[in-house]
Amino acid sequence: MDLDTPMENTWCPGCGDFGLLNAFKRAVRELVDEGFCKKEDLVVSSGIGCHGKTVDYLHLNSFYSIHGRAITTISGMKLANPNLHVIAFQGDGDALAEGIGHIVHVAKRNINITMIVYNNEVYSLTTGQFTPTSKKGFKGKSTPKGNVEEPLSPAMLVLASGGTFVARGFVGKIDHLKGIFKEAIKHEGFSFVEVMQPCVTFLNTFKLWREMTYILEDHDPSDFDAAWEKAKETEKLPIGILYQTKAPTYEKELLGSLIPAQQKKAPSEEIKAIFAER
Repeated sequence: MDLDTPMENTWCPGCGDFGLLNAFKRAVRELVDEGFCKKEDLVVSSGIGCHGKTVDYLHLNSFYSIHGRAITTISGMKLANPNLHVIAFQGDGDALAEGIGHIVHVAKRNINITMIVYNNEVYSLTTGQFTPTSKKGFKGKSTPKGNVEEPLSPAMLVLASGGTFVARGFVGKIDHLKGIFKEAIKHEGFSFVEVMQPCVTFLNTFKLWREMTYILEDHDPSDFDAAWEKAKETEKLPIGILYQTKAPTYEKELLGSLIPAQQKKAPSEEIKAIFAER
């Protein structure tokens, strides 16, 4: 299945985005080949940043969102047509600065969408400012004497907010990352994947993260406390599925079996009745 587009790729040579894109394409091809979904039922959206170009390089239904709001965009898509499989791509600054409030509420609702966060610990498109995940002491365009803030943990934030699928991957391990993407998309509920994705231009962490990351083994992803402890690790970075559990999804709780996009009249009597009850 061809997922390539004629768009010229403008990422820096060696950028970690290439590995993430490659892993995602492999995941999509396998999911379609395995009969999990049809290509036309997949929709992707992105925020603003280097990661945002991902939708240009994928021959899938797509939508550019505004800074930090890609998960709200796909939430609306999912509620309009629950049969779609929707995925948001967001950067660490895009998602955890401008968009942090949206993550909390989407995780709390457990809407059946997938969020993939490119974490390179720097604003790359705007040439090297610190982000919420940057290490304390990071020297960049906006913090020439060093960032004085402690970094935020994306995985801990989503766990604390009620996320039912929390995972971390590394672009240096593409086959492993592909597997995480497949499981995230298949998960029924909000799935969150943090991807360690080095920026070779402003903060090249490839060598460091190759040494720091390790694949989770003998870990029970249904154990919240164990997942929390793994998410807290900083000396080493566990990659894999940290946590996964089952819970009712927002769209089913709200809509039942109704598919608003298939209604011939808008608003339908069924939709009016749903909101009248609330």
